[in-house]
Amino acid sequence: MQPILQIQGVSKLYEAHQALNKVSFEVPKGSIFGLLGPNGAGKTSLIRIITQITAPDEGRVLFEGQPLQPHHVQQIGYLPEERGLYKKMKVGEQLVYLARLRGLEKGDATQRIKVWADRLDLKPWLNKNVEDLSKGMQQKVQFIATVLHEPKLLILDEPFSGFDPVNANIIRDEILKLRDQGCTVIFSTHRMESVEQMCDYIVLINNSEKVMEGSVREVKSRYRSHTYHVEGTGKLLIMSPDFKVLTQAQQGDQFQAEVQLEPQIGPNQLLRYLTDRVEVHGFQEKIPSIHDIFIKTVTQK
Repeated sequence: MQPILQIQGVSKLYEAHQALNKVSFEVPKGSIFGLLGPNGAGKTSLIRIITQITAPDEGRVLFEGQPLQPHHVQQIGYLPEERGLYKKMKVGEQLVYLARLRGLEKGDATQRIKVWADRLDLKPWLNKNVEDLSKGMQQKVQFIATVLHEPKLLILDEPFSGFDPVNANIIRDEILKLRDQGCTVIFSTHRMESVEQMCDYIVLINNSEKVMEGSVREVKSRYRSHTYHVEGTGKLLIMSPDFKVLTQAQQGDQFQAEVQLEPQIGPNQLLRYLTDRVEVHGFQEKIPSIHDIFIKTVTQK
């Protein structure tokens, strides 16, 4: 399947600052794609290029196989980290206005607003001024404005900012539903637990360059260290060149340990070694989290 978005050798320079340096990757259709990186890495510059707020100095962006054009903006929804609503305007009127800017007829926009207001418990607030709403409710309004025109590509920059855990879960579920309905989501966040829960693919940008990409499963597999957590009953004493004990704790006849295998050794060999000597109650590979991979990648020299 053709990717919905192709970033090809994109570079962007602001005076003496290289914001992006020959960045290339593809965003598969119908996926949630994590755009990751520390502050100042170049994520916002890339988002601004995709949304045509700015243009690249080098390289190009393809949308469904075609060079990015102004009319593609109608097929993109963008929720920026810095939100912006007209505080003196009524919620319903503002949503209609923003929908009209995206090409919707007033009647169609009004009907869609009612549906989304019901889904996000916003109906009682449609005739209130934005300034009368809590920050979380304003975030809901902004989210509705972003998805109302049913974009093919949705770009969300820190979409859970300002939400309590209950409402964050509601928005997360709505994002997953949109993905399941065929929408592609670019998800930029510093919350790595959200990446673990939601993203199908990720790209990591650091110091203006792409340093990692792939499916979440592939990336985590790539950083496996062949380390296993074991626990059980008995006196654990590993005397084998095939296994390296990283940590070990013994309390009475109960033990816990983390054991790293040599590359040519499989987990069954460790398990057989253990069961000959102790009673094993737990045995699980330690798969690195996206958070751990993020920290390791951006801090390595």
